[in-house]
Amino acid sequence: MQNKNAGMRFILVTVLLDMLGIGVIIPVLPKLVTTLYGGDISAGASVFGWFVASYALMQFVFSPVLGNLSDAYGRRPIILSSLLGAGLDYLLMAFAPTWKWLFIGRVISGITGANISAANAYIADVSAPEDRAKNFGLIGACFGVGFILGPALGGLLGSYGLRVPFMAAAGLNLLNALYGFFVLPESHSKENRRPFDWKRANPLASLQGLTRYPVVLGLTAVIALERIAHDSLPSVWVLYTTYRFNWTELENGLSLTLVGIMFAIVSAGLTGKMVKKLGERKAIIFGLIVGSISFLVYGLATKGWMMYAMIVLGSIGGIGGAAIQSLITKLVSASEQGAVQGVISSIQAVAAIIGPLMATNLFAYFTSPAAPVHLPGAAFIASSILVAISALLAIRSAGARPVIENVAGTT
Repeated sequence: MQNKNAGMRFILVTVLLDMLGIGVIIPVLPKLVTTLYGGDISAGASVFGWFVASYALMQFVFSPVLGNLSDAYGRRPIILSSLLGAGLDYLLMAFAPTWKWLFIGRVISGITGANISAANAYIADVSAPEDRAKNFGLIGACFGVGFILGPALGGLLGSYGLRVPFMAAAGLNLLNALYGFFVLPESHSKENRRPFDWKRANPLASLQGLTRYPVVLGLTAVIALERIAHDSLPSVWVLYTTYRFNWTELENGLSLTLVGIMFAIVSAGLTGKMVKKLGERKAIIFGLIVGSISFLVYGLATKGWMMYAMIVLGSIGGIGGAAIQSLITKLVSASEQGAVQGVISSIQAVAAIIGPLMATNLFAYFTSPAAPVHLPGAAFIASSILVAISALLAIRSAGARPVIENVAGTT
């Protein structure tokens, strides 16, 4: 039991450090890429989009690979090697002499960050069935805390130099790898292991099953458009606020910390109450309309305080995503829940690749001399349009009859 508790604590710290590592470099990475690329923010923006998309792509591809490797060889070696690789990779990025070396480092960080699949498997191994929901909830809490603290810490460290946050992330990951070498027990017994199979590691497998669930096809389209729009925010936020309002690394870090705080408040305190009061269908429409307005205000803002005000007010739109997930669970049978959730996860992963490329290229074009009109907020305006379209789709799709009602009607 003591070994299990030690392993559980280590996994939670590992997930926290994963998110800290992501968050701590957000306020400085766009400027570092732009600086290494030549200093022009418009030209650097289009390159930065590939930095963000490559990370998401590597996670999409390697999450099932690392998960299946942990099934074959155990959780401990996969988790520890990922941590060691992440630490060394942050050092590579900290001292990268060119943007190409920095890009290689970003690709590697996407691979090592895919260890969340092995971490989740570890939690399942060491948790009693009645404790798994609670322990996976702790994983979610670590994600939230990491994203709240990461940008603030990155903004603070970034004021001492653009490469300092990378050095801090490297030190944290290397120390955690060393700590885990001594305290992390193996959770996956040899008799339960299975040979590695590339078919099981195919990241496209769940996407191929999307057409098997036509009842939720419309709502998954809503999720896809909404996620593409929202993934533009972290990819273009620092570029936009630096260009538009001349914000520093610290100001960007604090603004993104506020995003994390408001997400936590809405998720933990408001979502359940508002969805219960409005019902899933109305909550979806309300959340998407608020989201569309929020993006429009971001794109047209003329003062920095408007961004902060919209972070607070617009966060209420987050209830829409939770309401969509809740409604989908009622539209499919119990035997299909896992498969459908896998489809949704894959869609969100693909959106995390498409969204940053769309947003950064729109920003690059509409801040360049070639643009027919100077419009730095073009990416946010495009996101506003995408969310508005998703709201129209939701109005049409959210009227499907829940499976539980169909079942009740036949009994």
